[in-house]
Amino acid sequence: MADEVDRRLNAALDEAIDEYFEDTYNNIVENRTKKQSKRAYVERNREEGHNRLWNDYFCEDPTFSAHLFRRRFRINKAVFMRIVDRLSENVPFFQQRRDVVGRLGLSPLQKCTAALRMLAYGCAADAVDEYLRLGESTSLSCLSSFTEGVIQLFGDEYLRRPTPEDL
Repeated sequence: MADEVDRRLNAALDEAIDEYFEDTYNNIVENRTKKQSKRAYVERNREEGHNRLWNDYFCEDPTFSAHLFRRRFRINKAVFMRIVDRLSENVPFFQQRRDVVGRLGLSPLQKCTAALRMLAYGCAADAVDEYLRLGESTSLSCLSSFTEGVIQLFGDEYLRRPTPEDL
């Protein structure tokens, strides 16, 4: 009897969590602003965004402690770095490249941070622009590539139904 109750409770919990993340993702994608027919280039100084992020959370003496990283990112720093490393090794979108004039593009940290913040807080795609220095369409690409990459790389191990041993 208790096993049946546990099984039902776990199934209901799994369904609620799946629904929450799907709703959050869909809300972010559906609530984006309409694309302009002609884009205007905005110099966002992406290098400054990376440097600020690096100095705030990832350098030897960061501005914010690991406790604040956990609170703001809603994930442990070591787990976040593991995800960033795996994505940048295996998903071309997360590999930093140089553009035509030789400037480095957005860093894997910027791209993963944008996606994770949109998922964690359910914020709009353009809400990460001021801190991370990337635009709405790029943020949405980050979110899409992040979710696909995490499912591809970590799905078999972590995105499965829990076993009795896990529980």
